[in-house]
Amino acid sequence: MIYLRLLRESFLFAWQAITNNKLRTLLSLLGVMVGIFVISSVFTMVDTMESNLKDSFNMLSDDVLFVQKMPWGPEDGETYEWWKYFQRRQPKLKDTQALRQRLTLADAVSFQSGIMATIEYRNSSAENMQMAAVSYEYPRCVQIDIEEGRFFTEGEAQAGRAVAIIGADIKTQLFGEEDPIGKSIKIKGRKLEVIGVFKKAGVSIVSDGFDQMAMTNANFGSRLINYNKSDCSLVVKAKEGVDVDALKEEIIQHYRTIRGVKPSEGNDFAINRVEMITSVIDEIFVYVEQGGWFIGLFAILVGCVSIANIMFVSVRERTRVIGIQKALGAKDIFILGQFLFEAVALCVFGAIMAFLLVVVMVVCVNALSTRLDWGLELGIHLNRFFIAMLIAVVSGLVAGIFPALKAARMSPVEAMRG
Repeated sequence: MIYLRLLRESFLFAWQAITNNKLRTLLSLLGVMVGIFVISSVFTMVDTMESNLKDSFNMLSDDVLFVQKMPWGPEDGETYEWWKYFQRRQPKLKDTQALRQRLTLADAVSFQSGIMATIEYRNSSAENMQMAAVSYEYPRCVQIDIEEGRFFTEGEAQAGRAVAIIGADIKTQLFGEEDPIGKSIKIKGRKLEVIGVFKKAGVSIVSDGFDQMAMTNANFGSRLINYNKSDCSLVVKAKEGVDVDALKEEIIQHYRTIRGVKPSEGNDFAINRVEMITSVIDEIFVYVEQGGWFIGLFAILVGCVSIANIMFVSVRERTRVIGIQKALGAKDIFILGQFLFEAVALCVFGAIMAFLLVVVMVVCVNALSTRLDWGLELGIHLNRFFIAMLIAVVSGLVAGIFPALKAARMSPVEAMRG
């Protein structure tokens, strides 16, 4: 009970000192507020961007491999020799069937390629849209949601029928409220029948998903896209329960044969997986977060110096009070706790005010983003609030320890005379 009473009295002394010197308190809080505001703001932006980037790959599962010309990162820990990778041959459409027949660990193999194109319907046009060409098994490899209509059939894919599935944004721009199913759009002078509409994914800071994409089968797509000059890839999904590394080794073994690579030569293709991108994203944001800590801690250090100066002033102003307390039997630990509590309280108040400013910033940015369709939605994680509070407590202890020790070590007689 005595410790609770000492804590209560320390809090009352600290609160009285803070409320009696409002201007001095506010000035001493500014440094801590700025530091924690910077760190919290950086954390908010980093968390939002990292979440958006990773969410953009949700359509791809961890058991999907991409056979491509260029690797997504350095191979086998070596430097990224892009000039060598650039000279490699693109995967071919005919490789899809050849690889599918040889693989025993794959559930599906699909071809994909694409370009940017203008899509037309009557007198309307949608510019700079994605034009994708994929094979029939693509939905088994990549998660797609079709809101209206259907995906093309295997027969349509083999025959190279002029059919397309369009994104929600393309539908809005070209058709408005009109039903697009069965209508004909034109891409690079060729007509395609709309057989489906992708479900709207919404705008994000990373991509628009399938919202601005028109997709057709790969056989017809060869009339619109030069596969020799465009980026192409084979998408391979592992069977359930199959180890992805085992599938990768099987792909390497058979695709080298398909490509005619000699045993003495290295692979002239790359096998990529989503995990490679997410690991790079994690590494990038670690550095970004460290930069935020570096900047914020400098501001907090300035705030600690400011609070330490204020606490030394507070000790000098209350020297007689300290003497009276000691004469009445107050122990050194009580005096020490009283001033430490005041310093911590100052920093905690500063952290709360900084975090409230971050909340206001998030609300304003989200409202503006919704109005202007930026696709940016900031979010605050609860663990970041606790980190801010922990920083505040540590800052208060660091800033207040020397003034508190000075007060606790005062002689009662000298303090009374002071």
